[in-house]
Amino acid sequence: MTIRLMYFGFGLAAAKSSTIIYTAAANITCPSTPSPFPTASSFPEISTLPDPFTYLNGKDRVQSQAEWYACRQPEIVNFLQEYQYGYYPDHSAETVKATRAGNSLTVTVTAGGASGTFTATISLPTSASSASPVPVIIETGGIDNSPYLNNGIAVVGFDYNSIASDSNSKTGAFWSLYNGRDIGTLTAWAWAYHRTLDALNLTVPEIDPTKVGATGCSRLGKGALAAGLFDTRITLTMPMSSGVQGLGPYRYWQLSGQGENLENSKEGAPWWSDNELATFENQSERLPYDAHTIAAALAPRALVIDQGTSDPYTNSEGTAVVVFPAAKVVYDWLGEGKKIGMAIRSGGHCDLQGYTNVLPFVLEVLKGTNTTRNYTDLSPWTAMTTAYPWATAVPSSV
Repeated sequence: MTIRLMYFGFGLAAAKSSTIIYTAAANITCPSTPSPFPTASSFPEISTLPDPFTYLNGKDRVQSQAEWYACRQPEIVNFLQEYQYGYYPDHSAETVKATRAGNSLTVTVTAGGASGTFTATISLPTSASSASPVPVIIETGGIDNSPYLNNGIAVVGFDYNSIASDSNSKTGAFWSLYNGRDIGTLTAWAWAYHRTLDALNLTVPEIDPTKVGATGCSRLGKGALAAGLFDTRITLTMPMSSGVQGLGPYRYWQLSGQGENLENSKEGAPWWSDNELATFENQSERLPYDAHTIAAALAPRALVIDQGTSDPYTNSEGTAVVVFPAAKVVYDWLGEGKKIGMAIRSGGHCDLQGYTNVLPFVLEVLKGTNTTRNYTDLSPWTAMTTAYPWATAVPSSV
């Protein structure tokens, strides 16, 4: 079976009627997604993680891998825009221009008569050349570059505040284009990863555009996750200490950390997501998805999750014992189980050692370097299988 994956960034429309299409070799009729999307109160309360194989209509269930790619995966990406991220702008209406001056990259995006400009910094390993391009990690917020450069991987960083401030102020390059839309800042930051990649493709031949990682930590880890979700050019998504609205569960939020949940994350930083997510406050068990659904929607592309056992701010245990194993059920069912990893380490929130913690997985995905590390090891915890009871009845793998 051959599955052709279309680039989300060109397929997403700004309107709620947008459709994202994954084209499968098989002729498949997809179940209808409810239109308009159901309201929060219309969903049943589900205390365990929702079944990712069951469609939003609550009746139909995925029957095959081909159907997952053709129908269910696009539905997930569409309803996540409705209920969490806001609608990703239509990239086909944008023009991207880039200029390079040494290691500095200036990116200008125009759309609808408006323009927004931001810069990025390029760090290349000594081995990089146009004749021998290297993989790249796109990041924001700062990472430990050295281990990546020393292993032949470029690092390109941008300033997230120049894209969209971490506040309600609606300043930055993204809002110069899209102010007035109900779009979360996480989506704005995700957009910047994609426009940075566009600019790299235009001006930096030393970088291999088919081997791309996206990373960030804490709220920027949430943004990196959105970057992977909305652009299939992202080969490897690397959310670090991401918590709720990232890969921390909305359900099971009491397992560890400070008790970060939908309510306090939405009240503390309402700008991260769209307004619709707030309608699930005090009834988060009605959400028709959880963090494992977002993770599963990335398949067949790679995902590695970093969490520290002493992180007081995010639910590391919940991510490790609930979200990761539930998402891995889907990856395994798709035959892509080696492309998802859980990287547990000692230490706290956003420790820079997290970037060396995930490095062997990164090297395996981006450079084909085998690793002996077991990225399914959940020590010091164990998987909470009662959180995803649907795993005992996955569809047939055809």
